[in-house]
Amino acid sequence: MASEISVDVAIIGAGGGGYPAAFFLDKSGFQVLMIDPIGNLGGNCLAEGCVPSKAVREASLVRAQAKKYSFFGLSGSVPSVDWKAILTYKDNVQTTRYTLHREEINNSSIKFYKGIGKIVDERKIEMITDNDHFYVFFKYLIIATGSCPKYLSIPGSHLAVSSHDLFKLSASVPFPSNPIIIGGGYIGIELASMLENLGAKPVILEFTDNLVSGLDRELSLFLAHRLKTRVQIEFGAKVECIKKEKEKFEVNYLKNNQHYSIESDLVIMAVGRECVSPEGIEKLGYATAKPLPVTNTLQLFDFPHIYAPGDVNGKSMLFHSAVLQSRVAAHNIAAGGQPLSRMDWKSVPYAVFTEPEIAGVGLTEEEALHLYGHNIEVVKYDYAVDSRAEILGETEGFIKLIFDGENKRLLGAHIAGIEASQLIAPLALAVRQRLDAEALAHVAFPHPMISEGINKAARTFSP
Repeated sequence: MASEISVDVAIIGAGGGGYPAAFFLDKSGFQVLMIDPIGNLGGNCLAEGCVPSKAVREASLVRAQAKKYSFFGLSGSVPSVDWKAILTYKDNVQTTRYTLHREEINNSSIKFYKGIGKIVDERKIEMITDNDHFYVFFKYLIIATGSCPKYLSIPGSHLAVSSHDLFKLSASVPFPSNPIIIGGGYIGIELASMLENLGAKPVILEFTDNLVSGLDRELSLFLAHRLKTRVQIEFGAKVECIKKEKEKFEVNYLKNNQHYSIESDLVIMAVGRECVSPEGIEKLGYATAKPLPVTNTLQLFDFPHIYAPGDVNGKSMLFHSAVLQSRVAAHNIAAGGQPLSRMDWKSVPYAVFTEPEIAGVGLTEEEALHLYGHNIEVVKYDYAVDSRAEILGETEGFIKLIFDGENKRLLGAHIAGIEASQLIAPLALAVRQRLDAEALAHVAFPHPMISEGINKAARTFSP
């Protein structure tokens, strides 16, 4: 007979959508129980995603600097690549993070379990661990089960690896010399960029005619232009099947009504991510592996005592967005289910860690034109006139700001070039706080840094 316990809040998933809420509610005096299959915090981001992938990226950037030695008046050889040593470095970063997270759990009052949380009904979940299973009754439930790599439904798709296979702890995928990457979304192009820096010759097969759907069009064109100098990109490529003979892979694809075949030593599937549903989600009337419908307070429409922050709702599948959503959910639970806090989806920035980087927040130029007509003002600051960009020899890029033509409020910001991932943060704050051009124009940004470009771009609209 399974035992039963009752808690204030049950949380399924300890990634970005789960653990920020857990710690906030624990400190607020709630009884919190959290279960996760990994058995620690961080979800897929730490296990197989953003943290380990960016660790490998940093190694690739160090090596890529050798290509610019002559620009700085330096000389020397390009460092050799020890793929196993790079993966060990990545593992060390992950292990360090896991140790810190374990200490956080131990210093809290959260009941934390490694295992599976299965929904029984709208007020009860079943907890299944290695040693036991029991039922948990809750006042509030947070579903934060995240997402996983998506695979195309084509013959031979099982022969491809995903980003999870490359970046998980103790990964054993050999370094590829000529990988084929299926998909030109942010995961695919980040992989292509870092692997090329490490000496590989990647090929990207992208079904559409641009990179990273949803980007500001000008940003997408810039990215394609720059990446094409390093990576072969085939747009309009519909992958039909993957084959393997001995150690070689063959990918067949259709482009412009013609059939093509290309060989590789590794095929990487990077066609996006799909929502991971908790077991038993059908008991609530929802389909498996489909985004859970939520309000801007992160509550399920049909069950206001159940919250679904993070990738599982499919709205903004980014770790930092999941963290913010988790806190929105926690604030509302702490307020007894009242809509104390709401999610502002458009103020969540994104960053794509290619070389060069791109980043954005708010409305694209196309979206702004659709909503406001021609009553918008678009201003740009070109890296070609920036002192730091000149110092670094990275003068291709721009900062693009989109303002409401009437009240001068910042509607969107898009950056292409070095340091874009850092520069987007203050602009995300400006979008969130509904700041205008005058606010940005009257801040003294440090010199000589590219952030000065934010100030200078705003000043062209609001002198």
